[in-house]
Amino acid sequence: MSIIAKFALDQGLSQHVLVAYRHALAFLVISPFATFCNRNPRPKMTFPLLVRIMLLSLIEPVMDQNLYFTGMKLTTAAFTSTLFNVVPAFAFLLAWTLKLEKVDVRRVNSQVKLFGTAVTVGGAMMMTLVKGSVLNLPWTEGVSSEQETQSASDDHNLIYGSLMIATCCVCWTVFVTLQAILLKSYPDELSLAAWICLMGAVEGTVCALVIEWNNPSAWSIHMDCRLLAVVYSGVICSGVAYYVQGLILKAKGPIFLTAFGPLSMIIVTIMGSIVLAEKIYTARVVGAAVIVTGLYMVLWGKGRDTKEAKSASATATNDFNYPESIESAGDVSII
Repeated sequence: MSIIAKFALDQGLSQHVLVAYRHALAFLVISPFATFCNRNPRPKMTFPLLVRIMLLSLIEPVMDQNLYFTGMKLTTAAFTSTLFNVVPAFAFLLAWTLKLEKVDVRRVNSQVKLFGTAVTVGGAMMMTLVKGSVLNLPWTEGVSSEQETQSASDDHNLIYGSLMIATCCVCWTVFVTLQAILLKSYPDELSLAAWICLMGAVEGTVCALVIEWNNPSAWSIHMDCRLLAVVYSGVICSGVAYYVQGLILKAKGPIFLTAFGPLSMIIVTIMGSIVLAEKIYTARVVGAAVIVTGLYMVLWGKGRDTKEAKSASATATNDFNYPESIESAGDVSII
């Protein structure tokens, strides 16, 4: 999606129109499955629940994606994908703030998570403020200075785009956390995905109409890369992804979901360099490595917490069943 969307944005596609079209198409594709093919009993839709879904859709399909694509338009696909790896650190900070994550500075696990968060943010700042020398790759040698400018490599666009992407990461973190909470009261991933796409389409259309009010030509889509960006991002990255994401959140939680960001970063960086001839800078490669290091420090600390919690739960269960084990052994006199 990052490669296709970046190419379409460079060809003049409005990022705000892309968000509106994307979720309208996603709803048209996924709603028949949610209506006729869903085996799960659909929970009753209430007004408070609808308001929560509307808020959820406003945060991710509208705010998050408008910021994401605008930041991508000002920078590059590889830079956007790399900077997006700060999401797990933001997720940890949000969970800590909401007291969903326990932090004890005297414990090694918590110290590693806090230090990993600081390392992740430091790597993001390094990517934003430091450029370094260009890695001379065979397929990017023919890129002219004009093309480099069009790919938004100047400092002003970089900082402005970085702020947008960072804000987008905060929105995504809030969305994932709230979606995980909402699934507890509305445990139907397919129907929830359809509702998010519908509300996202309505709210995204209103947002695009306001921003593109004096540019009606922005709504025209032809049989080119812009149509491909709308179809691919709508069907795959909204319709299918919201459903699969709901399944993963329900089974593993938001931290596990965000752990696969570095894989996306590597794929996008390689494809962006080959397909879009995006320049790769040494300092940004180092910054990406720092972000990934901090990310997995946070995940390591979280994994240790989970193991200790399971171990404590198993110990408590064994202690509770201890008298029964004695009785089953035949030593009834003690009891």
